[in-house]
Amino acid sequence: MAANRESAWVVTALILVAIAYLSLVLFIPTANVFVQAFSKGIDPLLENMKSPDFLNAVRLTFIIALISVPMNTVFGLCAAWLIARKQFRGRAFVISILDVPFSVSPVVAGLMIVLLYGRNGWFGPFLEHIGVKVIFALPGMILATAFVTLPFVAREVIPVLEETGADQEEAARTLGASGWQTFWRVTLPNIRWGLLYGVLLTNARAMGEFGAVSVVSGNIIGKTQTLPLYVEEAYKQYQTEAAFSAAILLALLALVTLVLKEILERKTRIKDVDEEA
Repeated sequence: MAANRESAWVVTALILVAIAYLSLVLFIPTANVFVQAFSKGIDPLLENMKSPDFLNAVRLTFIIALISVPMNTVFGLCAAWLIARKQFRGRAFVISILDVPFSVSPVVAGLMIVLLYGRNGWFGPFLEHIGVKVIFALPGMILATAFVTLPFVAREVIPVLEETGADQEEAARTLGASGWQTFWRVTLPNIRWGLLYGVLLTNARAMGEFGAVSVVSGNIIGKTQTLPLYVEEAYKQYQTEAAFSAAILLALLALVTLVLKEILERKTRIKDVDEEA
């Protein structure tokens, strides 16, 4: 009984520490954003959301996400299938390269892109000659976002492919199914929840990326400014209501991401229970 009481006390203490820590770094700051945003009523909030700079930041954020997320979804599927289904020389190196965006600072990633595609970079003179602008323009922002979001889909799909194995795919091919038929009717249904989870994480990171995009975009107001950059610039210019308006939108996007994440995790758990039964 004494051991049980001590265990219960330890569990309670750990829970309280976790709640206190999350309150300091997550709950209270998030609540403060909403309090500050609505401190002067909803009318200033809605008025700030109608400004041209804000609308351009929203539009640019969604454009970057709509391009970079499908790119990394296709890449992630190809990389995951190759790593999970094939044994080849250099496989460990490929997996390590896949994890580079996790270990490299986004600011360093942005600088790398500038050194490659900037005016004095490796490809800069050629791009300038053919009239293509990458740095301080949309292409550079897409490249930076694609780099930092590159591993998510692959990292979520690889374990699912390894767990399901290749037996069903081999059976489908034995029965005469083509490669595409095998993928659409066998592989994709087996990995769909892991794939959706990876796409969800990729989209969340794409919309919230700051460091790499800040370096390659130049943060030009009304031209190359995404929502996170808009928040920083508005706050620096003492436009607190505008900054909190954009922060509210980003917070709501994060909330939607969390809800969808929980739904996908429940779907995955239900699927695992059904397979075990």
